[in-house]
Amino acid sequence: MLKKTMLGLLVTALLPIIPAPAFAQGEQALDIRVAYIGQIIDRGPVLSNLIPEPEDAGLQGARLAITDSNSTGRFLKHHYRLDEIESDDPSTLITDSRALYDEGARLFVLNTSADTLAALSSSLPEDALLINSGSYDDDLRSEQCLSGMLHTLPSRAMLADALAQWLIMRRWNRWMLISGNTDDDRAFAQSIKRAAKRFGGKIVAEKAWSFDTDLRRTAQKELPPFTSGTEYDVVVVADERGDFGEYLPYNTGLPRPVVGTQGLMPTAWHKMIEAWGAAQLHSRFEKQTGRWMNEKDYASWAGVRVFAEAVTRTGSTDAAALRDFILSDQFELAAFKGRKLNFRSWSGQLRQPIALVHPRALVSSSPQEGFLHPVTDLDTLGFDAPESRCRVIAQ
Repeated sequence: MLKKTMLGLLVTALLPIIPAPAFAQGEQALDIRVAYIGQIIDRGPVLSNLIPEPEDAGLQGARLAITDSNSTGRFLKHHYRLDEIESDDPSTLITDSRALYDEGARLFVLNTSADTLAALSSSLPEDALLINSGSYDDDLRSEQCLSGMLHTLPSRAMLADALAQWLIMRRWNRWMLISGNTDDDRAFAQSIKRAAKRFGGKIVAEKAWSFDTDLRRTAQKELPPFTSGTEYDVVVVADERGDFGEYLPYNTGLPRPVVGTQGLMPTAWHKMIEAWGAAQLHSRFEKQTGRWMNEKDYASWAGVRVFAEAVTRTGSTDAAALRDFILSDQFELAAFKGRKLNFRSWSGQLRQPIALVHPRALVSSSPQEGFLHPVTDLDTLGFDAPESRCRVIAQ
């Protein structure tokens, strides 16, 4: 016991004289500004009594990423700071973003609608690095190709493909598709149709929910006949705002699962993702905010971390050098998903697994085993190179 005690004292005495790691010595101090641009969007009245999305969704993820980046960056003498702009007025966001650029900001995480993204892309000079963390719009990855735009939020096509793979793997091939009447609902329904055609699903019935009924009182009476009349394996719902989809589980005409925007949901991030260090990320986020991290938070967190990883690896704040590295084969983002993530050279989309969850459990993660691709199975989710007109990197 005496020998062990003496050895412990000796080790303790030696610790203060162990030099700092060599990479921490002689490094040039860098100050890195990241701008977070958040659009406050009025989602309109919701017909069901739902818990709304947090007003600071996205912003809190960016704040946590700044904290994480400073925790590691201090060893390299790198200091990160976040410029925060939020408004419900797109013109204000454009004016204030340009003012930040004129002050020297070059790194922007944009949690906005697709239209505002396009306006910001046109307003900011080409050396500004832009990451979309707020729009799921498929056209941004396939047709409306904004110059140099990267995306950390998955597209609707990625979410639909992730769900479709799981349904086909389970041999639930016959789908009843029910969509709401908003543009977002129709867009998700279109992604579901694309996924069905791509992976072999069959939409045996398609219905539109266009009623203003208060389902809190009438769901048990109205939904069973609405979902009857056709034999199907699963109900796929497209109701992004939450007008009616929450009431479909256990109220369908046939005893079948409900998937899509409600029921079993495809998502980039959820509290129920716990492996690969995700539980620690959740813990830090909940300590900071007092709530769960959601998909928009995660996308904004990843956007800031993309910039920080590029600065760490290059030792530079030059926008051109950072862009070249982020879009190179050398870039990898450790993002608590069990795989190192990087960007597609055509659409600028961050490759990533998609979780399939219900509110209290992780059910699966796509891409599913057996769905193959010549480069990476992650490219079975969303628009592959031949399907996209976009080219972030000139081919």
